[in-house]
Amino acid sequence: MHQAVYQEFENICSARKISGSVLEVGAVPRETSLLRMKSLKNAREKVGINLDGPYSYQDIEIVKGNANSMECFETNRFDVVLCNAMLEHDRYFWKTIEEIKRVAKSGGLVVIGVPGFTVYPGSVSYVDGVSSIHIDSVPNATITFEVHAAPSDYYRFSPQAFIDVFFEGMSDVKVQSLLLPPRIIGSGINC
Repeated sequence: MHQAVYQEFENICSARKISGSVLEVGAVPRETSLLRMKSLKNAREKVGINLDGPYSYQDIEIVKGNANSMECFETNRFDVVLCNAMLEHDRYFWKTIEEIKRVAKSGGLVVIGVPGFTVYPGSVSYVDGVSSIHIDSVPNATITFEVHAAPSDYYRFSPQAFIDVFFEGMSDVKVQSLLLPPRIIGSGINC
């Protein structure tokens, strides 16, 4: 994971002073797991879910499971749900989005990061508060993150997908693009 992406997750979470339960969808047993962020040091519970689990890594437990159907977790269980660089590999990502909303508590923080696409340098325009930049010399084109099959790589997402799909029905939604090619990170409060 790129340091700028990790830092943005850290910034979003540190603003909330998290002390409850945290789930990372697509967690891996590494020091760079989002569950290892300093902003989560006071979390009472850190749990991950991964197709290849189970794993234990320091203070993290990662269960084996499919994020499309997280039946192993009850509804409204987590104060925070994190997901990074996973949905592009999820053939049925919309099922995972619904499960994330189901397991997040009402008032819980949801933070998602994915490779995306956006338009680049030239003119700046705004769509529902989301900034985008247009390349005048290459109309109707965008730069995207390379395909990285692990195990499969299906999608790239727009900032508008975050607003209208990922965070539909949530409040305090914030979406931004980082890096080139873009990684899009969004956060919202589950209702």
